[in-house]
Amino acid sequence: MELAKSILFFIAAGLCEIAGGYLVWIWIRDGKSIWYAALGAVLLVLYGIVPTLQPANFGRVYAAYGGVFIVLSLLWGWGIDRTPPDRFDLIGATVALVGVFIIMYWPRS
Repeated sequence: MELAKSILFFIAAGLCEIAGGYLVWIWIRDGKSIWYAALGAVLLVLYGIVPTLQPANFGRVYAAYGGVFIVLSLLWGWGIDRTPPDRFDLIGATVALVGVFIIMYWPRS
């Protein structure tokens, strides 16, 4: 149960960061309303809060989160920008996820 909760926190943090960054991105790049930037800013603040719910220390959580961010960014690009990951993206994402599981969940003595 703790593992599932931790993974959900990583996904929630990733979605807050990626969606928040994306809203700021399209506000600037596509000339969208300032409300896009405001909502993006709120999501980015939530991204700063959600990882504090993880059971590990800051360094470990943020190091592992980097791997989760890689995977979620590729999925976001595929779903939102319609840019499917290629085989090298998939290989890199797999390596990153292996790193996440080693950093966060490998048994320690």
